[in-house]
Amino acid sequence: MSRRPADVRLDELLRTAVDVIVERGLANTRTGDVARAAGVSQALVFYHFANKDALLAQAFAYAASRDLEGLDRVASSDLPSPEKVRQIIDLYAPAGRSKAWALWIDGWSEALRNPTLEAVSRRLDLRWKEALAEAISAGAADGAFTCADPVKAAWRITSLIDGLAVQLTVHPDVLDRSTVLNWIAEAVATELGLGAGSGFSVES
Repeated sequence: MSRRPADVRLDELLRTAVDVIVERGLANTRTGDVARAAGVSQALVFYHFANKDALLAQAFAYAASRDLEGLDRVASSDLPSPEKVRQIIDLYAPAGRSKAWALWIDGWSEALRNPTLEAVSRRLDLRWKEALAEAISAGAADGAFTCADPVKAAWRITSLIDGLAVQLTVHPDVLDRSTVLNWIAEAVATELGLGAGSGFSVES
């Protein structure tokens, strides 16, 4: 079944909005900027989105959904717990100065003033933490890990990655990517009781 023209145009608008946001930043993106970049009228933009805040929030969710598709595939797979945790960390960890992390950092900042965007970013962020906590919990249950509180471990791991990703994205000359990935791997191994010789690595 083919999609309706309005559905196709919405997808095109969201893709264009993400490109404009990455270039201009959330705070400096206007509905007119998106309309011009997409070659449509502002009236069509407002047909799909109630206001600018709704446009920005939905564009942010659209960009993040690509990563969440990979997360959902891993989380629902039958992979052994250690491999599932490794793949989730690989997906979450920064891969250099990526557009995805630049958008997340910008999104967190703008969420301080945009309640709609705050709700979207919070929901998406919690999805990563919940998936990682579930994988750690399964590993602890089957004896692959030693972890008394998988939820706290997931929050500590993702918080460390968040902070290092900000440094790598905003200040790329301060830390190199291989150092960041090694620090993440060491922290995960410590949280899960794997020990220094476990061979746990991050390949993002």
